[in-house]
Amino acid sequence: MSDPQGRLDEAEQALSFGEAMEQLEEILGGIEGEEIDIDELGEKLKRAAALLELCRGKIRKAEVEVRQIVRSLEEPEAAARPGNGPDED
Repeated sequence: MSDPQGRLDEAEQALSFGEAMEQLEEILGGIEGEEIDIDELGEKLKRAAALLELCRGKIRKAEVEVRQIVRSLEEPEAAARPGNGPDED
C-alpha cells in the first residue's frame, strides 16, 4: 500500500485514471457512510490525497498531449495558407 505520508508506491503509480477514481469513490463512500473507523480516517484521507494528485497528474499529461496533437494538426493548415509558404514574402 502507500507509505505513512500517503504517497503512492511504484505499482500504485501505474493505476489507471479510472482505477484511481474508483478507489477515491470507495473512500468517499466509506467516509459519507460513516463506515470508516475514526482511527483509519487520517490514513484514508492521506490515501485520497495521493490518489487525487495522481489523477491531477494524469489530467495534466493528457492536456499536454491534446495540445500537441492539436498543434500538429494545425501546422499543416497554416503552411498551406497563401502567404505562408517559404517562397512568399
